[in-house]
Amino acid sequence: MRTDILHIGAGELTYEIRNIVNVGMKLQSLGVNVNWENIGDPVAKGERIPSWMKDIVADAVRDDSTYGYCPTRGILSTREFIAAETNKLGGVQIDPEDILFFNGLGDAISKVFGFLRSTARVIVPSPSYTTHSSAEAAHAGDRPVTYILDPNYNWYPDLENLENHIKYNPAVAGILIINPDNPTGAVYPEEVLRGIVYIAEKNDLFIICDEVYQHMTYNGTRSVPLCTVLGDTVPAICMRGISKEMPWPGGRCGWIEVYNGHRDAMFEKYILSILNSKMVEVCSTTLPQRVLPRILKHPDFPLYLDERIRRYEKFSNIAYDILREVKGILVNRTNGAFYMSVVFQNGFLNHEQNLPIDNEEVRTTVEALVSGRNVGLDKRFVYYLLASTGVCVVPLSSFATELQGFRITLLERDEQEFTRIFKTIARSIEQYLVSA
Repeated sequence: MRTDILHIGAGELTYEIRNIVNVGMKLQSLGVNVNWENIGDPVAKGERIPSWMKDIVADAVRDDSTYGYCPTRGILSTREFIAAETNKLGGVQIDPEDILFFNGLGDAISKVFGFLRSTARVIVPSPSYTTHSSAEAAHAGDRPVTYILDPNYNWYPDLENLENHIKYNPAVAGILIINPDNPTGAVYPEEVLRGIVYIAEKNDLFIICDEVYQHMTYNGTRSVPLCTVLGDTVPAICMRGISKEMPWPGGRCGWIEVYNGHRDAMFEKYILSILNSKMVEVCSTTLPQRVLPRILKHPDFPLYLDERIRRYEKFSNIAYDILREVKGILVNRTNGAFYMSVVFQNGFLNHEQNLPIDNEEVRTTVEALVSGRNVGLDKRFVYYLLASTGVCVVPLSSFATELQGFRITLLERDEQEFTRIFKTIARSIEQYLVSA
């Protein structure tokens, strides 16, 4: 074209969680029976939505008003409900005007990063959920600025590393926290969160905290809400939604809660710019907002959520017990959300390794995908694992990290099948690492 139409950050928008699906679909068409363990959609993995929840939604669908626009910020009664629930936690107090609904957290992430000045950076964890790291990098037109999550220390943030990156990078204006974490499944202790808040306060930064998995913790851990440790000086944005806990990912319903929004004039104007951008769109989806309080207040919701959490806890321990003895990898027990990240130790991967593939066409396809030295070592393993066993996972290097490994979900509901999948992965790792 006669004029360059590409946004400066167009090359930073990648999403390997779904990109791997293209490879999986190709191999599936060639006869590979694929286990889709790449994406965190409980419904796609067979989660049954209880009848009482469907009844609430069906009842709302019969109300004509659920088909119309809602206020730009979101339905007032729902925002009042959310504000009251947050205020019960005893930390920073908010009101309904501090809450803004979006069409899913993907929409919220796009707006929150997209309306920052391009030279203002938000430092993100490494590994980091791809939607966050890609959106932050795209707005700046540069690679994400990251701080280390340490796999040798339960995937907790390295606070010294975080502070050093902030100290020597004056462009950093904010800190991203994901707790419970995706992709690692870590749940941060209170002292870690307080340490991050202290760093933000000392350096005059704001915080973005993704808490979409806040109520999904286990193995004796508890997710500490940011609002309870934030204090009254650091401005912050907390992100929450219904896609995982309810679960209703197709409802596209997420929101932000703004803490200490009036403490800094620049931050206040920034939040107003996000609100104004939503006014251009008119509003977010009405139906999920309308039913959200009824579902969360239903007496069976805690029981339903607890059943799912107990299953994730059991399966997290099955997975950990299978993988922890495998030579050449580092694995931590998942304590929150429903993901596990596995890291290959340095020096165990090379460009000559492979797994047996019986189907010649499948083998030829994979060999073409991994040819050349520009393919990441963990992506090479992931492709061979998929072709050889049908297990589809995501390369860890696609999560804004130099670590080589993979992320897998704990969403398979059948315990026997779940155990088979992880034993297959364990055997495949052992076979792959000695293949060359």
